[in-house]
Amino acid sequence: MRILIVPDKFKGTLDAARVAKAIAAGWHAARPKDVIHTLPMSDGGDGFGTVLGDLLGAELRRTRTLDAAGRPRTARWWWSSRRGTAVIETAQSNGLALLPPGHYHPFDLDTRGVAPILRAALAAGARSCLLGVGGSATNDGGFGLALALGWQFLDPQGRALSRWTDLDQLSELIPPAQSLPPCQFVVATDVSNPLLGPHGASRVYGPQKGLKPEDFSKSEACLRQLAKVVKRSLGFDSRSPGSGAAGGLGFGLQAFLGARRELGFDVFARMSKLDARLERCDLVITGEGSADRSTLMGKGVGQLLAACERHPRPVILLAGRTDLGAKLPSGLIASGNLLDHVGERAALEHTARSLRSLARHTASHFQSLPGNRR
Repeated sequence: MRILIVPDKFKGTLDAARVAKAIAAGWHAARPKDVIHTLPMSDGGDGFGTVLGDLLGAELRRTRTLDAAGRPRTARWWWSSRRGTAVIETAQSNGLALLPPGHYHPFDLDTRGVAPILRAALAAGARSCLLGVGGSATNDGGFGLALALGWQFLDPQGRALSRWTDLDQLSELIPPAQSLPPCQFVVATDVSNPLLGPHGASRVYGPQKGLKPEDFSKSEACLRQLAKVVKRSLGFDSRSPGSGAAGGLGFGLQAFLGARRELGFDVFARMSKLDARLERCDLVITGEGSADRSTLMGKGVGQLLAACERHPRPVILLAGRTDLGAKLPSGLIASGNLLDHVGERAALEHTARSLRSLARHTASHFQSLPGNRR
């Protein structure tokens, strides 16, 4: 059989490329005659830069910048001079994984460190720029990025605001004196949430970054006033899909840079020519760290399952843990998870080895495809 392995990362343990390698090794050990192709996936979250950079054959670049807490760091980004395209994973600057757990409150964090990476890409001559925004620690609506690019935020007395938690006093926006070089910006998100409200950035994603329920009113007030002034000055509506991504960085990129928003999976599918690859395979194997009900609500693996239904192609899902609910996609013919296969400790401490074992076990028990397609 022709096997296409298209996994996402196992967050905190393996990136998508190593997940694909582990599954391929395990499957090959049990079924050595199968022809295996691997295609690591990203839907805009952690690992977006590596995945898209590899697809483009891009060169790895490094730029000095700041993390969300303002500490110096070196960020990676990817540059394809042939295409004039830069790939930026904004979590290289404002990522939650860069900070010691529980040490910083989101009120003290911002996105200004994204700006030096963006400037480096433009200085290299980027005509298009793909920005994956998942994995953020911030909730500033893109304020820090805009501030670092030269935007001024003024209160009613004309005083400049320097912290996003003062945005509830915002009265006027002043654009930069010098505009950026022309570039087509695409912000790739794995969620479609608006900026504000019960489904917005603060209430849905803020708690995992450290926002507490008593912080919601302050956060919402600041972002609501930002959205109001932006709508009046720039015409951009904070209800636009993806505005709530990455603590509102999706909003900021669209409002201040005129970025076009796309689902990260759609960017990946286009760049990888996924539809053509699906047509050439007999079976798809995918995986991610936690396959739960949210997987089927727009995440990369869920989008892949939907694509396989359209073609149609049967799918096997291998995950760290699974809880997809009762209603499963029709093309999903088998699934397995590391918790049941090896237990939690081995799954966390020896993820690659455990995943190889699970893939081998799954392959050794695999008989035939529906309709006897082999």
